[in-house]
Amino acid sequence: MAKRKKEITEEAKANAELQIKEQQKETKYDLRDFTIDYIVQEFRNDLFFIPDYQREFIWPEKHRVDFIESVLLGLPIPMMFVADLDDGRLEIVDGAQRIQTLEQFRNGDLTLKSLKILTALDDFTYYDLSPSQQRKFNTKALRMVILEDSTSESRRQEIFHRINTGSVKARPSEIRRGNYDSPFLQFIIECSKNEKFIELCPVSKGLANRREREELTLRFFAYSNSYKEFKHDVGNFLDKYLSKNEDNFDHATLKTEFERMVEFVDRYFPAGFAKTKNSKSTPRVRFEAIAVGTNLALRENPHLVPKNMNWLNSEEFQKHTTTHASNSGPKLRGRVEYVKEQLLKD
Repeated sequence: MAKRKKEITEEAKANAELQIKEQQKETKYDLRDFTIDYIVQEFRNDLFFIPDYQREFIWPEKHRVDFIESVLLGLPIPMMFVADLDDGRLEIVDGAQRIQTLEQFRNGDLTLKSLKILTALDDFTYYDLSPSQQRKFNTKALRMVILEDSTSESRRQEIFHRINTGSVKARPSEIRRGNYDSPFLQFIIECSKNEKFIELCPVSKGLANRREREELTLRFFAYSNSYKEFKHDVGNFLDKYLSKNEDNFDHATLKTEFERMVEFVDRYFPAGFAKTKNSKSTPRVRFEAIAVGTNLALRENPHLVPKNMNWLNSEEFQKHTTTHASNSGPKLRGRVEYVKEQLLKD
């Protein structure tokens, strides 16, 4: 039990009870289901409207496409929040991005691209769907929380703030555990638990619990084998690589490469994958440069003994491993090939 800073008196408990009851009166709501057709039509008619405190339409295309795919698949959609105002309109407290995406798709202004599951719909717009699928899309019901008109604007803003900042977004490595329960993912997890690897790759306890070393291990294999194909979307690139190798991979060869790379880094890199021996974290770009570059060099010369390691402190290496050099194909190739070339130098 956490140590208290002060004793809680009976009077304090009574005041707390009173405050809870008073504040609960601020938020009364009802649940209603509306069809997509109704939501879009009434958004156009300004029944549903976006208040000033909301964000602009900031969802990137990939988010919009993924959302429409979820709707077409019939997946559960998180509830939206609207507030019933005195003038009869419904202020969108949370859900503006989704409603605007629905309208954009219905208008034919959103083209579906790179869908994960409904791949046959690539380059489709709403008007390319069959009439039956259009009807099913339009009549799908989405649930909304309707805040009563007695809910103050400050309380609506507070709800918006808490919905959009109160949760911890799942990291890609955590999501993959749910999406890809495959032999290859189990192999990635196995490699990430290598004791020497853990020693050379420091991460915070929080990141360790959120599968950061699994993420780095997956990047090692994906980039080692396909880094020249990478363009800019890391998550999509890793997902495709993981899916491609789900049941068909050379366990022995990959494990040997991983362990050989780890042993080499232990022998020749004073701080391992980190910046210094006392570092508590491992930058991803630095890990990628060292791990993948080393593996590429060892593929060319399995008995490699580097002539010198002074380049680790060079401005050029620092430039290759800064955080802004992450999601770019040319920069990824630049950093891994730089390490490879330095290690293979005569």
